[in-house]
Amino acid sequence: MAIDEHLSRFEAQYRPQINACLANDVSADVDQATLASSMQYSLNAGGKRLRPLITMAVLKTLGHPIDATNMKAICAVELLHTYSLIHDDLPAMDDDDLRRGEPTNHVKFGAGMATLAGDGLLTLAFQWLVDNQLPPHTKLALVSELAKMAGPAGMVAGQADDIQFENQRLPLAKLQTLHRHKTGDLISYVVSAGMIIADDMSAQPYLDRFGQSFGLAFQIYDDILDVTSSANQLGKPVHQDDNKNTYPNLLGLKASYQALHDTIADGQAALSDMQTALSIDTTLLSSFFSYFQV
Repeated sequence: MAIDEHLSRFEAQYRPQINACLANDVSADVDQATLASSMQYSLNAGGKRLRPLITMAVLKTLGHPIDATNMKAICAVELLHTYSLIHDDLPAMDDDDLRRGEPTNHVKFGAGMATLAGDGLLTLAFQWLVDNQLPPHTKLALVSELAKMAGPAGMVAGQADDIQFENQRLPLAKLQTLHRHKTGDLISYVVSAGMIIADDMSAQPYLDRFGQSFGLAFQIYDDILDVTSSANQLGKPVHQDDNKNTYPNLLGLKASYQALHDTIADGQAALSDMQTALSIDTTLLSSFFSYFQV
């Protein structure tokens, strides 16, 4: 499956705007030079910007504009996502030395400064959710949703399970819960963020299902790539999950591919149902599934 042309055009239009916001606005909010360099090192090291792009795609799908009033709120999730990567790479966690083809933050700046860079990005994300021209009720809803989805009932809980159950074989239902928290909850957030910013919850049942399916597919796909790709292809170490709970380790590679196909099909069905029920064109959101090259 090649990247869909709708997604390619959308990325070409909006990824530069995301990168400009991240490159230009962070330094104004940091008061320590080395800390700023450490934060920007990881934040500006590349990346697909998939999470803010999904929020933008939801806004587009719902007919809501993307402009200066909501750009920082849209991009805040990328600050938080980058913090999670910095901390995930630390010696106390995965102890990885390569991320996006470059030395990880703690290799470049030391574990202490890398930890603080992650702390800075995490807290700055919430600042950006309120440091904008959105209505107060919208800001409050975004802060509440991100805190739940990224915090100890969401992404952090998934990371804790990942550590606690290393070298233990979880049943499929518990593996799905781990994945939903570790990766899926932040994807669910960015879908919800689009609805919150647009102040339009009419498609919530369909978009919630899309977000949950996309988040699970993302983690299954990442598990598969750890087995099938090289470090040069991924820009990070591979075969790191041998002792962890992953789909290939539990089900084998063939069944993992089938689970990925089934999960994608469920997300596509949710969008098809949405288009039928609400007469809303979901072509752009559907194109995001072409990210999974299977």
